[in-house]
Amino acid sequence: MISRITGRGTAPLGWALYLPEEWCEDAGRRRKAKIPEDVSFRTKPELGVGLAEQATGWEIPRAPILGDQAYGENTGLRDRLDEAGSEYVLAVGPTTTVFGPETSFEVLGRTGRKGRPQTKPKPDREPESIGDLIARLEPDRAQTVAFRDGPDGEPVSSRFLFVRVRAAHHWRRAAGKWKGGAQAPPREECLIAEWPEGAEEPTGYWLSNLPEDAGPERLARLARMRWKIELDYRQLKGELGLDHYEGRSYLGWHHHTALVTAAHGFLTLERLHPKARRPA
Repeated sequence: MISRITGRGTAPLGWALYLPEEWCEDAGRRRKAKIPEDVSFRTKPELGVGLAEQATGWEIPRAPILGDQAYGENTGLRDRLDEAGSEYVLAVGPTTTVFGPETSFEVLGRTGRKGRPQTKPKPDREPESIGDLIARLEPDRAQTVAFRDGPDGEPVSSRFLFVRVRAAHHWRRAAGKWKGGAQAPPREECLIAEWPEGAEEPTGYWLSNLPEDAGPERLARLARMRWKIELDYRQLKGELGLDHYEGRSYLGWHHHTALVTAAHGFLTLERLHPKARRPA
């Protein structure tokens, strides 16, 4: 599911049904479920980025793409979104590796009398996990930032750290030499870590390709905005019957999601205009 989030509410924009690989390879099952021939196995991150790319062609304002850890730790997905010009703020785990802000990339020149001169910049240190990186930073680097407005209109705040890092997934060290890389250093990302006051360790990490001048409040709000989607998903499943579908056809499932989406939109409009006059 891909949703649009605005200050007035959220709305599902599109759906994709995940089919296990064994399903896609079973001709009998495909025939019974009336799965189209052009539908092939795709992982959940692939389905997600496909929906995001499809939405860029619709007549709606473009917005940063948010996603949980399953999407953020898919390095190919982050690269694909960045190459397509899509901004993102995606959750990651503490073991994700990056090059820290102190890392410099330099062309080292010829390493011996023979051989071609070096042309690719090499890092001057090893990558590290984002958990280790945040742990070694000075605690006073954390900022208190408002990440959403509460029911009473008062801002809800937490402590966040924002660090410019470089992706490390295209690099590996073997036999004492760096392998991989390109003619330029890897692209920068912003590492966001939420470390609430009194907590022994951060409670969440995100990577974003938003420009360097993106303000702390915008980054924090985007990182924590996924809670709205989670609330919607619970309503879609619990109140509107998203997970009650008992049909057996591929097309029927899409019909079901369309009806659930329409019901969700109706309730959103009712919530926005609770005192609107109703037809007699």
